[in-house]
Amino acid sequence: MPSTQLTELVAVMARALVDKPDTVEVEEFASDGGSSVVELRVARDDIGKVIGKSGKTAEAMRVVLSAASAKVGRRVHLDILD
Repeated sequence: MPSTQLTELVAVMARALVDKPDTVEVEEFASDGGSSVVELRVARDDIGKVIGKSGKTAEAMRVVLSAASAKVGRRVHLDILD
């Protein structure tokens, strides 16, 4: 799964959760050791929806991203920013 598909996967998940899907931004950056960091930005009002109660929604998004990236032998970390 190429990088663009991984970032699009995060964007689709986030847009489905928030009230302002037009504000969702996703960028991927190379990190040390061949891994990548995907940064997710949402509107300040929507940050709670993406994180979820006790971080469960954010953790679920990270699990899905981890499984998708592992399928192609990569490590990707998700950072959620507001």
